[in-house]
Amino acid sequence: MKTLILTILSLVSGISLYAQNFNKNLATARTAYSAGKLEDSRFAMQQMLQELDLMAGKEVLKILPEKMETLSVNTANDNVSGAAGFAGAVIHRDYGSADKTASIEIISNSPLISSINAILAIPFIGRGGNGNQKIIKIEGYKALVQKNDADSKSSYDVQVPMGSTLLTLKAEGLTEDAVVKFASTLPMSDIAKKLQ
Repeated sequence: MKTLILTILSLVSGISLYAQNFNKNLATARTAYSAGKLEDSRFAMQQMLQELDLMAGKEVLKILPEKMETLSVNTANDNVSGAAGFAGAVIHRDYGSADKTASIEIISNSPLISSINAILAIPFIGRGGNGNQKIIKIEGYKALVQKNDADSKSSYDVQVPMGSTLLTLKAEGLTEDAVVKFASTLPMSDIAKKLQ
């Protein structure tokens, strides 16, 4: 019971801290703008947007699955961070251990979107010259599946652009079918909505 109460209090204080930072940055932006300090106002607003990105990232973690096939989530490794100036939030979650692992990286406002979309738009490029790439659809989104062979150990990457957000699923020790099946269970449209 004590653990439950402590958990609830820490969650509430975390949300309260985000709200305090957001409100502080909003007040700073208004004050700086009123004083004609546009650079300071812009900086405070960028800080507010970063706070919003982090809050949205934490919401995305809540809707990601707790299991991938037989692999359990490693919540101790969950992470949401700001991407220093070039993107929005970077969201990380991983699953499994030892020889069978998978990880999800989601980057909002990703700078890689245009290159992935170019590959997906031209089918003969998307297949790759060595047959290690293919294009699939997941929940209406085109996705690039790529097989990586390193040290006689196969791994797969599934990259799904959703607007300005890029979701990448990486897996080792699993078959392509298992990786694609797991990618298909991810709530793509819900993730995209939270990060748009």
